[in-house]
Amino acid sequence: MPRLPRLALPLLLLLSACASARTPWVELGGERYKVEIAADDAQRARGLMFRDKLEAGHGMLFVHDRLEPQAYWMKNTKIPLDILYFDDERRLVAQQRDVPPCSAGDRCPPYPSRRPARYVLELNAGEAARLGLEEGAPLRFGPGIPTVPGGG
Repeated sequence: MPRLPRLALPLLLLLSACASARTPWVELGGERYKVEIAADDAQRARGLMFRDKLEAGHGMLFVHDRLEPQAYWMKNTKIPLDILYFDDERRLVAQQRDVPPCSAGDRCPPYPSRRPARYVLELNAGEAARLGLEEGAPLRFGPGIPTVPGGG
């Protein structure tokens, strides 16, 4: 087995730390979640479809072009989710908790925000209750998360 130079291990550790530091994250209710970003139409349309699970401490952040009422559905989604809606100031304006999976295709029901939202965070079902989230709860973005004009 070839022997690595003395600096190889520290360099590999540094590169690994840098890569994990670039993983997008948000903070909500005192917890940090690693997030995948859905910032265009195709990414937003696919969302978490066809996934068998969402790792603990992970989620998906949807970034919309406009502040307006949003409605999400669970078409082809296999895992129960909390769907959390945030305004331009990244304050929680609506939440749909414990939304069940749906395999009914286009007959899956919508889960609306009922108030204008720019950002939508999907987490494993039960997270909103565990965190005790209430309207107005702030969502903090880590570095590298895209914001939109007027989105703070």
